[in-house]
This record gives sequence, C-alpha cells and structure tokens, in this order.
Amino acid sequence: MTPPEGAAVDQLLALIRRLRAPDGCAWDRRQTLTTMRKWLLEETYEVLDALDAGDADAHRDELGDLLFVLAFQAELQADAGAFTLADVAHGVHAKMVRRHPHIFGDAPNTDEPMGLQRWEAQKAQEEPDRSAVDGVPRAMPALARAERLGIKAGAVGFDWPDADAVVPVLDAELAELAQARATGDAAAIAHELGDVLFSAVNLARKLGVSPEAALQHANDRFEARFRHLEAGVRADGEQVRDLSMAHLDARWQQAKRALGGG
Repeated sequence: MTPPEGAAVDQLLALIRRLRAPDGCAWDRRQTLTTMRKWLLEETYEVLDALDAGDADAHRDELGDLLFVLAFQAELQADAGAFTLADVAHGVHAKMVRRHPHIFGDAPNTDEPMGLQRWEAQKAQEEPDRSAVDGVPRAMPALARAERLGIKAGAVGFDWPDADAVVPVLDAELAELAQARATGDAAAIAHELGDVLFSAVNLARKLGVSPEAALQHANDRFEARFRHLEAGVRADGEQVRDLSMAHLDARWQQAKRALGGG
C-alpha cells in the first residue's frame, strides 16, 4: 500500500540517508553533485520517452527514478549545510503563489497569452535587472533552447505577429545560406545555417507546433523507412553501400509508399 505523500517523501529521504551512511552503499557514498549530473539528464530523457510512449506505468516508474535523483541532490546539499528538500519545496511553493496573483491575489483571471505576460512581468518585478531571456539554460538541447528564447522574448512583445511574418525571414536566411555556400567560407556557412534553423524553430512556434516533437517524428519516419530499405536490400542479397544512389532512391520511394507518408 502506498503511504500518504508526506510519509512517502520521508521514506525516500530515509532510504537515501541509509544508502549514504558510513555502513551504506559504497557507490552512493561516492556520488557528488557533479557525478549526479549525468544521471539527472539520463532520467529526464527517460521520463520524456515514457511520456511519448503514452505508458502510464512507465511514466510512474521513470518519474520515481527522476525524483530519487532530485532528492539525492537535495540531500547532498543538506549534508553541505546549504539547503534541504523541505527548503526546495517551500521555496517553489512561495514562488508559485507569488506568480499566480490571478489565483491567490486580486489580479483578473485572463487567458493564456495575458497570463504568460503577467508571469514575466512578475518575475521582472521580483528581479528588476533580470533579462527577459534569463532562465534558459545553455545546456538545453539547442532546438528546445531556441524555442524557449523565442517564447520568452515574445512574452515581452519582441515577436512576429504570426507565422506568415516568419516565412519571409526563413526565405531570407536560406538566401543568405546560399550566398555563404558560394563563398566556401565554413564559418559563414555554419553561421547562416544556424540562422536558418533558428528561424525554422520560430516558424514552428508561431504555427503552434513543437519543433522538438516535429523533428523527433521526422527522425522516427526516417529511421523506419531506412530500416525498411535495408531489409529489402539484404533480402535481395545485396549491401546498401554497393548500390547506386539512383537505385537507393527508388527503394526509398518504395519504403515511403509501404510505410505511409509517401
């Protein structure tokens, strides 16, 4: 039987302390905030995989693994006298109350765009010197970071009005990439290609499409079609590397028709 929430958290913290005790697990005792970083990233991605799969049981299990890593880090900080998991929970609770004046204060309860602007305004009031694009970690995957930067800048009015306004920008960036390619300057090509990708992310954002999800679906389609192509080639006793691009393209079109999306 699952204990109440508070008791379950206490149980988890007690487990971590036991593992890190002098007679506990040698591996757990060796961990530091630096060594835990990779586990935080790995468990976060596993939570996302479970979400994408729509598997509630897997989602529960992966959230548990992520919660363990988060609680473990908080316990390391508690050992150092910095803060406790209770401090973390209390701090985020106070912050969320502060940033929802339309629920806990006198501000009117408005739609999501106005709510996002109010959220950013509240953060700016708390930290007057804060940039509108603060709080977007550089360690984020570049695609997700580009989306978040666009969202944050848009929340303070620096944005295109709609997707139609972004299309010419993307076209212009593609033209600049073509010019850079003509020069053969590798640094210029990388620069302009970055601008193309950034513009494409913002087009996705204005279309209401998650660029991360869109690219992931494209990755999945490519992988499935390529595996289908490989299987067909092997069934004929051949190797992909030995076939001409024209032959491979014909097989690629067959794979698209076989798997859909042709």
